[in-house]
Amino acid sequence: MIKNTKCECGHQNRVGTVLCEACGKPLEDNGDSTELLEMRYDGAARRSQRANPNWIDKVWNFFSSVKVAVYLIIFTLIGAIFGTIFEQESNFVSFDPSTFYKEKYGTIGDLYYKLGLSHTYESWWFVTLLVMIGASLVICSLDRVLPLYKALSKQKIKKHMQFLTRQKVVYQGPVSENGAAWTQRAIAPLKKKGYRVHTDGDALLAEKQRFSRWGPYVIHIGLIVFLLAVLFRGLPGLHLDKHYWFPEGEITKIPDTNLYLKNEKFTVEYYTEEEMSKEFRETGKVVPKLFETKAVLYKCTANCDDPSKEPVLTEVKRHAIRVNDPLNYQGFKAYQFDFDLTPKLRSVKPVLVDVKTGKQYGKFQLDMTDPQLKYELGPYTLELKNKFMDFSLNEKGQPVSISNNPNAPAFLFLVKGPDLPQEGVQYIYFPKVIDKERFQQDAINEKLGGLQNKLALDVLGMEDVDFIESSSYLNIRVDRAMPFVWLGLGIVMIGLVMGFYWHHRRIWLRIDDGVLTLGAHTSKNWFGLRREVAAFLKTMDVDVDEKDLENGGNRS
Repeated sequence: MIKNTKCECGHQNRVGTVLCEACGKPLEDNGDSTELLEMRYDGAARRSQRANPNWIDKVWNFFSSVKVAVYLIIFTLIGAIFGTIFEQESNFVSFDPSTFYKEKYGTIGDLYYKLGLSHTYESWWFVTLLVMIGASLVICSLDRVLPLYKALSKQKIKKHMQFLTRQKVVYQGPVSENGAAWTQRAIAPLKKKGYRVHTDGDALLAEKQRFSRWGPYVIHIGLIVFLLAVLFRGLPGLHLDKHYWFPEGEITKIPDTNLYLKNEKFTVEYYTEEEMSKEFRETGKVVPKLFETKAVLYKCTANCDDPSKEPVLTEVKRHAIRVNDPLNYQGFKAYQFDFDLTPKLRSVKPVLVDVKTGKQYGKFQLDMTDPQLKYELGPYTLELKNKFMDFSLNEKGQPVSISNNPNAPAFLFLVKGPDLPQEGVQYIYFPKVIDKERFQQDAINEKLGGLQNKLALDVLGMEDVDFIESSSYLNIRVDRAMPFVWLGLGIVMIGLVMGFYWHHRRIWLRIDDGVLTLGAHTSKNWFGLRREVAAFLKTMDVDVDEKDLENGGNRS
């Protein structure tokens, strides 16, 4: 059945319209009701109110629901809370998350990792919730702002009598002069109160601060900008917040950037006993007073992505990084996070030795962090198959590296040469003597093919070992999306100010056969509107108590 939405004034309204778009007459009742009018969106029809929606309309209706938006926000907040229980694995690069959470937090930590909460903010479900909130904001805004804009931009000055008498602020009473003259005389006092006034014979429309109606939608725009900025932070090069290990004396490439950082010198100073309080002295702890990394930042200008060539580096900044005094360069920041004074291997020069004859086949430089992939030693060839910076065995007995720091380095080689199978024999090598014994290097090599019975790798003296005396842990941050996050929040604040500090007020009046009928509406502060209408009427020689204007007022 086709519903007739044509008003008695002749205007054809869309299906779902509550108040006639032209004269304001209520369309949903027979005219006998005295209830106050629902003035949200000025009674305009919205797409989400279609009687027979198709599947596109149903999706639109779902996302246009404020209740759905609230649920999405609640679910997102709960998910974000779970992400703060333990540290997120994306912030660190020096541990293996598959073992870290279980070792540090036990069964709960292991469950936390297996549920995927250790990377909550990059997970598909969290990103999906953010996208759904963004879609809800866009559709909610379009579903409401377009009908509201059309209703407010095409307001008819002379309103239907029911529209006026069913407002919350109403006055009816006789006037002694001509209606058109009275209306013209009303223009000046209304303009003095800041209203924009439009007249049509003996009818008048006065309006001010309409812009405040757009406050909620400005908030929506700000939130959309904020959400887009948060989502874009996941794109390469826009966001980085990780902790890296910088050995003293080395230049280290910062992943996902064209920047390199050199730790020229690390120094640490400790409080003396005289400088410490009694409580600290009793604990017997040594408390650092200052730790500082003298850093040099380089930018790669050539051969940046060619591993076969040395990158060409240009110095861009020097800075002594201290706690709360980071190195700052074009949005790149390096914060002092921690330090490690435990000596670590930088490189060793092992020798390939024939176990039976004692013959040596020469030394070769084995770098802990950036070793060569192939070494030629006499008739033998060593091909590096795998590298473990911090060797350990997982639950299945398989070798893994539990961090990127050379705490227990191990190297798996494929050895080829005389009296060996054509495909070669695997051989694992631990540079540290303590690791050879702890992980039983000979037993592992026996399982790999028994090469230790013929050849062995060993370091002959301390002059063949190069140590890293200290290491600095720095928190590297790059956040090029953050300005847009602040922009979104700034737009939200503008919308809040628009909605809270200004109120959209309208006054309609018409004079019929010497009787004045006035109706007024505001988005907020009804007491202020009543007081303003009463003051306006008083300037027009109509004395009325502002309380009598409430829901009908003086109709004598």
